[in-house]
Amino acid sequence: MNNYGIDIWGDDNFIIQKDKLCINYKNKPSLYSLVKEIRKQDFKGPLLFRFPHLIEKQINTLFSLFDNAIKEYDYKGSFNAVFPLKVNQLPNFLHPLIEAGKNYAYGLEAGSKAELILAMTYNNIGSPITINGFKDKEMIHIAFIAKKMGHDVTITIEGLNELETILAVKKESKLELPNIGLRLRLFNAGGGAWAKSGGIDSKFGLSSTEILDAFDMLKKHDIIDALSMIHFHIGSALNSIQPLKKALKESGHIYAALKKLGAKNLKAINIGGGLNVEYSAYKRTTQYNLQEFANDVVFTLKNIAKQKGVEEPNIFTESGRFIAASSSVLITPVLELFSAEYDKKNLRLKEQNPPLIIELLELYEDMNEKTALEFMHDSIDHLESLLKLFDLGYIDLEDRSNAEVLTQIIIKKAISFLEINDYEELKRIDSKIQEKYLLNFSIFQSLPDFWGIDQEFPIMPLTHLDKKPTRSASLWDITCDSDGEIPFDANKALYLHNVDLSKEEYFLAFFNVGAYQDILGMRHNLFSHPTEINVVFKNEQVKCEKILESQKIIDILEDIDYDTIKIKNIFKNKLDDTHYGILQKYLNENSYLKTTGS
Repeated sequence: MNNYGIDIWGDDNFIIQKDKLCINYKNKPSLYSLVKEIRKQDFKGPLLFRFPHLIEKQINTLFSLFDNAIKEYDYKGSFNAVFPLKVNQLPNFLHPLIEAGKNYAYGLEAGSKAELILAMTYNNIGSPITINGFKDKEMIHIAFIAKKMGHDVTITIEGLNELETILAVKKESKLELPNIGLRLRLFNAGGGAWAKSGGIDSKFGLSSTEILDAFDMLKKHDIIDALSMIHFHIGSALNSIQPLKKALKESGHIYAALKKLGAKNLKAINIGGGLNVEYSAYKRTTQYNLQEFANDVVFTLKNIAKQKGVEEPNIFTESGRFIAASSSVLITPVLELFSAEYDKKNLRLKEQNPPLIIELLELYEDMNEKTALEFMHDSIDHLESLLKLFDLGYIDLEDRSNAEVLTQIIIKKAISFLEINDYEELKRIDSKIQEKYLLNFSIFQSLPDFWGIDQEFPIMPLTHLDKKPTRSASLWDITCDSDGEIPFDANKALYLHNVDLSKEEYFLAFFNVGAYQDILGMRHNLFSHPTEINVVFKNEQVKCEKILESQKIIDILEDIDYDTIKIKNIFKNKLDDTHYGILQKYLNENSYLKTTGS
C-alpha cells in the first residue's frame, strides 16, 4: 500500500482507513463522503474544502511552542503573533481564523490599504495590527483612524519618507499617533525560494545609517516614545534554523543599541515569518522541529539581552504559511484516462498486416505471468520501430493506430501480472508506461505556485488506498495550455490506480493549498475559483457550511469589465427564444466541464 507520504506532510491531520482517506478529527469522516454529499447538491467541477479546526490547531500549536520556550528559559518578554493577510484574505478562511485566535489576542498584518481596511473591520480589539510594505499618505492616515477606533496599531517604517509622512498626518489630523516600528535590512538572509526577502540587498528595510537617521528624526520631533518595535523577515519556509539564529543575533544587537540610545518604549522584536511547511511527499525538507525553532528564538534573544544589559524584548511572529497551508484541500475528479479507452475492439486489423503488427498481436495473446515483463519491453521496442516506419512511409495510418492500441493493451495486461509479482521492476520502467489523467480543474487558478515557481504539493487519491497504485501518472488540467500539466517525474514519482471511469468515479486531492494559492490564482481561460466549502464539526457531526459556488460565466465576464447586458441583448436579438433560453442557462453555469464524473 502507498501512503503518498502522508507521514511526511500530513501532521496527523489525515489518516487512511481501509481504502479511503479520512479526516483525523472527531468522527473521522472520509473525504470521499464529503465529496459525495456536495455533489448530491449538484456542485460539479473542482471543490476546495476548508477545515477551520486545522487553522485553530496551528494557532494553538504556535502559541504553545513559544509558551513552552518562555517557561523553559524563564523569559521575561511575552509572545505575540499576527497573521499576514497576503497569505489568504478570503472570508471563508479569514473569519474562522479571527475567531480561533481570539483567546490568544492573535492579530493581523496588512500590506496594502485594502488589507488594512479588512484588519480594521474584523480584527478583535486588543489584538495587534502591524502594517508592513510601502505606504502613502492615505494609508498612513487610515492607520491613524484605526488607532482612533481602539486598535493596537504599529506602522512599520520601510523608508525615511514614510516617517516624514507620519509627522505630516499627525500634524494635519490631530489624531493620536499609532505605534511605530522600524524594518531592518539585515546582513543575514535566509535560503530557498524566498531568500531574497532578507539580506543586505533586500527590497525592504532600513540600513544601519537609515536606522540612526530615523531615530534622530523621532527624537527631534519628540515622538521617540512611539517607537515600540523593530522588525525583520529573512524569508518564508526556512528549511534550516541557522540563518534565523544569525538574524536574531544581529537584530538583538540593534535592539539593544536603540534601547541604550534612549528608545525606552522599544519593547518588541518582530521576527517575521519563516516556519517551514512540508510540501514534499518524498522526503523531509525541514532540518529542525517546531519546538526547537521556538526555543532558539527565545534563548538567543534572552542571551543577547543579558549580554547587553537590556530588558528581554516581546517577541512577535508573522508565520502565515504555517497557519494557513494545511487548512485547505483541493479535490478534483478525473475525467479521463488517455489510454484506458484502448481495447482489442479498437483494432483495425487488415487481411495482410505488417510483420511487427502480427508480432504485437502474438505478444498480447501469448503473454503469461512469466513472460509479462519481457513481452512489455518487446512491445515498446516494436512501437518505436513502427513509428519510424510510419515516418518513412512504409506503413499507413491504420497500421500506426493498430501499433498504438496493441502496445497499450499489452502494457495493461502486463501490469495486471506485474503489480502482483514484480512491482519494483514495474516501477523501474515507469517513464515508458505512464498514464495521462485528465482532471477537471485549472492549475493556473488553483495551483499557481506549481506553474510559477515549481512548488510541490502533496497529491493522493481519495479511494483505492488498500491497493497498490501501478500507473505512473501525468496530470493534465482542462486549460488549453501546455503548461497546464504536472508531468511524471521519476525522482518524485506519482503512482495512481488504473480505474474504469465508466463504472466508478476517481478523485485526486491536493494538500497544503491554503497559503497563497487562493489569492494568486489567475483566470487563465476564464476559469474561476473552485466551489468552496467550510467543513465544521458540531456535536460529533460533520457539517458542510458556507458553500461558495464557482463563479458563473456571465459574472466572470462582468468582473473583467464586459458589458454583460449588451452581451445578452446581442444573443437575444440574434437567437430565437428557445436557443436564447438555452444559452442563458449556460451563461449561468461555471466554466468547468460538465461530463459524467465531472
